[in-house]
Amino acid sequence: MDIKKAVAVSGATAAGLVATAGVASADQITIKEGDTLSHLAQEHGTTTDNLAAINNITDQNLIFAGETLETEGTAQVAAPVQEAAPVQEAAPVVEQQAAPVQQEAAPVQQQAAPAQQSAPAAKPAAAAPAGSGSTYDQFIANGGTAAMWQTIVMPESGGDPAAYNQAGGYRGLGQTKEHWGTGSVATQTKGMMNYATSRYGSAEKAVAFRQANGWW
Repeated sequence: MDIKKAVAVSGATAAGLVATAGVASADQITIKEGDTLSHLAQEHGTTTDNLAAINNITDQNLIFAGETLETEGTAQVAAPVQEAAPVQEAAPVVEQQAAPVQQEAAPVQQQAAPAQQSAPAAKPAAAAPAGSGSTYDQFIANGGTAAMWQTIVMPESGGDPAAYNQAGGYRGLGQTKEHWGTGSVATQTKGMMNYATSRYGSAEKAVAFRQANGWW
């Protein structure tokens, strides 16, 4: 998922990228709507880079109203992340090596497709109740739309509610760092719908934004 270029977003359901460092501090501030990191740094006699380092902020242009920031302390998380980078870079190599195996298995899956296609024809048009059926059925039953599934869920997570991006820390069907990125399909679906409405105004507008920008 690409990083959103926004200054502040209110609402408990807005997807955020701010994470505070686990460091004891002598002072804390709560971000208000309209605040910027540089403005807060100037008010508290520090620098933007220092605030970002203390609070583990990766994008200095993206902070959220209601979050709490430390204004004093030291960033303890920077070194571990840099040391862990080689391990994370090795992950794509493993995936690339496994790709031929997956491609070889593809004909077998294609042969089984006729049997799988016949099953939906026997089902009623109504979506399955929450907690049963396929992930897609549960997504639709809990308020998701077919357009969001095709345009957002599949490109972001491949339809896997347990999907996890180690490099960015994004989780779930909609790939977010918010709490609704984990849990049941129902929880994740409702979180995605709330986020789409609060950030973009509607699910349709969220889909249009994802199509235009490649992230949401």
